[in-house]
Amino acid sequence: MLKAQSIHKSFGKLHILKGVDLEVNRGEIVTIVGASGAGKSSLLNILGTLDTPDSGQLLIDNVEVSKMNNRNLSAFRNQKIGFIFQFHHLLVEFSAIENVCIPTFIAGVARADAEKRAKELLELLGLSDRINHKPTELSGGEQQRVAVARALINNPALIFADEPSGNLDSVNALELHELFLKLRNDFNQTFVIVTHNEELADLSDRTILMKDGLIVNSL
Repeated sequence: MLKAQSIHKSFGKLHILKGVDLEVNRGEIVTIVGASGAGKSSLLNILGTLDTPDSGQLLIDNVEVSKMNNRNLSAFRNQKIGFIFQFHHLLVEFSAIENVCIPTFIAGVARADAEKRAKELLELLGLSDRINHKPTELSGGEQQRVAVARALINNPALIFADEPSGNLDSVNALELHELFLKLRNDFNQTFVIVTHNEELADLSDRTILMKDGLIVNSL
């Protein structure tokens, strides 16, 4: 599903990623761990096409995205990739269902079809009675589940998550982690997750340890 080869990234004189090689299989949950400053989020941003490497090759679903122009890359990202962040980044003026629909509107999906899919996802995530609530009317766990539904709405090949449970209490964090497992088991969904949460790392299929801009272990 994903193959990165010799990924390098520098910011000024600071060499952040020093030749990272990584492969992720379809239907796999991979967590990336390591101390702050190890390069985890920088790598995730490049894998998710939010940033570009200085050198190296990146293939997602057999497409070499590292050679795409900005226009094609934006369309590919919208169709193939979902994102979940530590903070939900929901638009406060829109309801839960409207937030979930936004990626489909960008993709040109008809409103009726988008809302039908969004309702299905929100029901799957236990939010059928909250679809018309705005983010400020939802709990932290509910907000993050809306963000998960938004990440899933275009049936992406890959979901990238950066500290997805970092802003949740232990109960909501556990529910979110179990949800990732359910989505993988039910839909063969692929996840790449940066986390400091040991419980989430333990639940994953494989944990990758980064240190000083390199992958030093994969278990």
